[in-house]
Amino acid sequence: MLRQVLFQKLNNPLGYVILLTGAVAMAYVLSMLPLKLAMLAVGALIAIPIVAACFVDLFFGIIVMLFAGFFLGLVAKYTATPIGTALDGLLVLMLVGLLARLIRERNFKFARSPISIFIFAWIYFNLLQVLNPWAESKIAWVYTVRTVALLLAMYFIACYAFSSYKRILTAIKVVLFLGFISALYSLKQEWIGFSNAEMTWLHADEERFMLIFQWDRMRVFSFFSDPTTFGILMGYMSMFCLVLAAGPFKIWKRAALVIAAVAMLMGMAYAGSRTPFVMLPVGVIFYLVLTFKRETIFAGALFFMVGGVMVLKSTNSAVIWRIQSAFRGESSDTIDVRMKNQEKVQPFIHSHPVGAGLGSTGYWGKRFTPDSWLASFAHDSLYVRLAVETGWIGLLLYMSLLFVAMKTSIYYFFRVKDPTIKTLYLGFTINVFLLALASYPQEAITLLPTSIVFYVMLAMIVRLKDFDPNFKEAERNMKVE
Repeated sequence: MLRQVLFQKLNNPLGYVILLTGAVAMAYVLSMLPLKLAMLAVGALIAIPIVAACFVDLFFGIIVMLFAGFFLGLVAKYTATPIGTALDGLLVLMLVGLLARLIRERNFKFARSPISIFIFAWIYFNLLQVLNPWAESKIAWVYTVRTVALLLAMYFIACYAFSSYKRILTAIKVVLFLGFISALYSLKQEWIGFSNAEMTWLHADEERFMLIFQWDRMRVFSFFSDPTTFGILMGYMSMFCLVLAAGPFKIWKRAALVIAAVAMLMGMAYAGSRTPFVMLPVGVIFYLVLTFKRETIFAGALFFMVGGVMVLKSTNSAVIWRIQSAFRGESSDTIDVRMKNQEKVQPFIHSHPVGAGLGSTGYWGKRFTPDSWLASFAHDSLYVRLAVETGWIGLLLYMSLLFVAMKTSIYYFFRVKDPTIKTLYLGFTINVFLLALASYPQEAITLLPTSIVFYVMLAMIVRLKDFDPNFKEAERNMKVE
């Protein structure tokens, strides 16, 4: 009996009987429970092994977090269960697993990078915000610090988990797959329509409905909370696909990347957000600057010729008109309002070097400090929000983090020798630049799933060069000289 259980792992007739008996008993118990309780029990049976696996294998946990980041918005439309809190709990569990490993191994080489220093400083600064004398609500800090400091810990977990080149490539494939699926789902929304649950979710909030129903059409948002979040994701993901498609890969892989990029660009167009439309040409210019080859310059010139024709062409299509409006100045009224709001808040930022505290603006500000004028302040920008909540000191620290991330990625792009790794660094560099740019008009980096993708990508920037033997040799030679 013991041999059959331990050594054969129930892969025998006795094991089949035990498993079948257990399945029948479980089915009977679930049938006797109320529907909601039965669904909760089934969810627990699925979730517990997954959570345990995330603790044991941090790389598996990274993949789970990526999937959760993409599908969290979809699940939220069907249930009121606080899934975001469960995601935070999973992240804490993975962080405990990382700390346990570090205590045992005492090896911190995996995260030896200037990026790590600035991320640690940013986490520490946000934790110290609990002592901010100008903060009106400590509870707002508790809710906000989860998405700021806690999510940043994903970077250190990913740095440790990416212990092989194959793991990094697998994570990249997962992100590309999830981006492609998101694009396909947005095309389903455009061509077939929204589900009943999505329509119920839209009509539950008048402000949300007015944001999505514009120009006599519904803007698509795929799995996510709004068209802007989805559009920005499609903007930098499509650019990443196009960069990889120009890399040293097999023809069928390059064709698949082009198909994915086209689907993402179509989804971006149907989302109707102006920011991604600007990201694309800026990304092309940055790509030309970094590569500076005759063929890329020619392709870039052709891209801008076609784009110029599209912008100048008259049209009755709301989708094309929205794209054109990003370059024709139709949004100047919106820009004027934002500039006036920023001018209005500048004296406050100058007089509060560490800000008004995390959660003093936006949703948490309205919930916990509704009487404060900052609660109704429309920051419309990640950088403006950081300047208000963490002061000009916090803004400088965060901008330094973005600068160091882009500088490090550019450095490795020019130093690595492996063609595939060099292409990946080119894509990472452009993505960091585009997200830094998009964070001025929008809160691009802090919104799911981009927040998870961004911090995982920073970990890839730090670890990827370790798997290029020619880079290691070149670095050693430079130290000797």
